[in-house]
Amino acid sequence: MDILELIEQRQSSRALFDPERRIPEHHLRRILEAARWAPTAHNMQNFEIVVVDDRRVLDALSKIPTETSRVFVEENYEQLSFSEEELKRKKVGLLGTMFPLSWRTPGVKPHIEEPHAHSILGVPIRMSAALLVVFYDSRKRAPASEGDVLGLMSLGCVMENMWLVAQSLGIGFHIQSIMSATAVEREVTRMLGAPEHLKIGFAVRLGYPTAPITYLRVRRDVEDFTHRNRF
Repeated sequence: MDILELIEQRQSSRALFDPERRIPEHHLRRILEAARWAPTAHNMQNFEIVVVDDRRVLDALSKIPTETSRVFVEENYEQLSFSEEELKRKKVGLLGTMFPLSWRTPGVKPHIEEPHAHSILGVPIRMSAALLVVFYDSRKRAPASEGDVLGLMSLGCVMENMWLVAQSLGIGFHIQSIMSATAVEREVTRMLGAPEHLKIGFAVRLGYPTAPITYLRVRRDVEDFTHRNRF
């Protein structure tokens, strides 16, 4: 497949995966090889990856209490579109139907306690073939890079490499951002036995969707963000 076509088809698989359909080891290896060859600042390779495919560990991770912050709910609400026509016009953001009802109803105060809000971490992880937890090692940074912005950008390169290879293999890829929440991260780190100096950069569940994934994806046109010679 042409690389640009692959990039255009890449999507977040917000769906349940078949937990009984394991990812072939050679496919998992290709995804990890993609991470291996990701560009990182000063070639410091500032990451470690834990592959979780043991059903018992996946179940245990699913039981970690989660909480969606009010800040996320409120800011998420402001970025949603409530019809496909609105999303096509804005060219940015997401369609509101992808979220719990109270998070996507105009004029209604979002309810943090809505059941689906607490299943963002739980049920999907159990319904996965595997989970990759990518840890960030802040000790491995490029010289003179206070704040390690380049190191964090490097993690984004690792993510994109793995994502594109997974897409090319027909494997669903879904980032679990809730794992970076302080309380959840602490428990995940403990359960996986990670050293204290490592922090979770991101986690992703992998698998084969149990149903087709269809949702409107939009992007700005090239002319909307490109400036020639000066702004």
